[in-house]
Amino acid sequence: MSHCFREVNNNMSDHNDHNSLGNPFDHRQSLIHGRHCDCHDCRHDAAASLAPGSGNAKRDALPANSEEMMDRVVESALVRGMFGHSDMHRRQFMKLVGGGTVAAALASLFPMDAIKAAVKEDLGPLEKTELDVGFIPITCATPIIMAHPMGFYERYGLNVNVIKTAGWALIRDNSLNDTFDAAHMLSPMPLAMSLGAGSSRRSFITPAIENINGQAIVLHNDHQDKRDPQQWKGFTFGVPFEYSMHNFLLRYYVAEHGLDPDQDIQIRVIPPPEMVANLRAGNIDGFLSPDPFNQRAVYERIGFIHLLTQEIWDGHPCCAFATSASFARENPNTYGALLRAIIDATQYSSDPSNRSEIAEAIAPTNYLNQPVNVIEQVLTGRFADGLGEVRDVPDRIDFDPFPWHSMAVWILTQMKRWGYIDGDVDYQQVARDVFLASEAGDVMRELGYDAPEETARNYQIMGKTFDYTAPEAYLDSFDIRRS
Repeated sequence: MSHCFREVNNNMSDHNDHNSLGNPFDHRQSLIHGRHCDCHDCRHDAAASLAPGSGNAKRDALPANSEEMMDRVVESALVRGMFGHSDMHRRQFMKLVGGGTVAAALASLFPMDAIKAAVKEDLGPLEKTELDVGFIPITCATPIIMAHPMGFYERYGLNVNVIKTAGWALIRDNSLNDTFDAAHMLSPMPLAMSLGAGSSRRSFITPAIENINGQAIVLHNDHQDKRDPQQWKGFTFGVPFEYSMHNFLLRYYVAEHGLDPDQDIQIRVIPPPEMVANLRAGNIDGFLSPDPFNQRAVYERIGFIHLLTQEIWDGHPCCAFATSASFARENPNTYGALLRAIIDATQYSSDPSNRSEIAEAIAPTNYLNQPVNVIEQVLTGRFADGLGEVRDVPDRIDFDPFPWHSMAVWILTQMKRWGYIDGDVDYQQVARDVFLASEAGDVMRELGYDAPEETARNYQIMGKTFDYTAPEAYLDSFDIRRS
């Protein structure tokens, strides 16, 4: 037995009933939380499992080696699919009918041994099973983060160490030097890194977008009388990184209101966890930041939400799952398993009925380190705006893994517009090389999710049409630009 599976096995002995690789036919076991979960239900069940008379039947049911683990993955996937990935419905049905009865019926309908053998042959052995994945503690990273406590990585035989990181420059550098196997990145970062913009040049890929929408422009409470952006001359704004949708959306927004973002305002790079402190200290007048820090500014009664970024571009990309092209090439089976785990987690996050549970799973110190109710306001879209109103915007943030080529093309136009790249740009080729839309679509369909047949489309951004087939004409249409 490999070292990896000895390690996984040893850890499994300490699992409570919430285990993503638990027996799918046992109504007592939840399959949506992994061994790392510290939510209220998992703590409760962990205590119950230690109570006198609790028994060790659960432990006996856990996979004992790599072969059994893969068998359990297949069984679990089939059962999950039968119940539309609703663990509540699965547990209710198993309790009502009996897990043994369901297992027997499933075995009579499907050639289980043949299916398991085919899956093992198709997936191939994992080249690496111990992975380091970096993340920034923001709600945009929800799928990458929640896949850890809720067991999505375990489903695919991976033992992933998710590493909280202080800022995007560290994410970039640790990815370039292979400290991280993969990372939560801002969607422009893999494009910039592949072009050598702002860093050494190395090919990176984005096989999945993490979230769409999910950002806001926040102003200090002292500026409640300055809702017109033309009143913002001389303001200082924070953004999390130069190569970020936050930077490009802020620049786009103020430019559409007649301000030159390089002349009329100042834009500073500030790590997301430091945004609220800088707003409180008066170092900045506002910020365009990822959540939960927009909502945290309201929670602290320091700032108010001027605008959700979906009002600039509804459905815009924000963060992405990314890795080096060499990692994917040298570890194709591991890369495939990791991508499937991410797409599964992203789809699970896209269901609003799962958001409160996810908020509790990602709130602890080792993840977001935020009050659960702050995260819930972001994920559920029912939130206080800091202006005395409680708003209901269900798609304030959403999760869709499909990396449209046209998203990449738009990002490239803005990188060129503001002088981050120059010269001739083969927009379509760079988009195809970095944003792997076709591959993502294939995996989504393989996992039973809907995926677009096309890989690009036009967008409406503040009332202006972006035609992805004519990026230079789009770029030339702006009066305020550097190039």
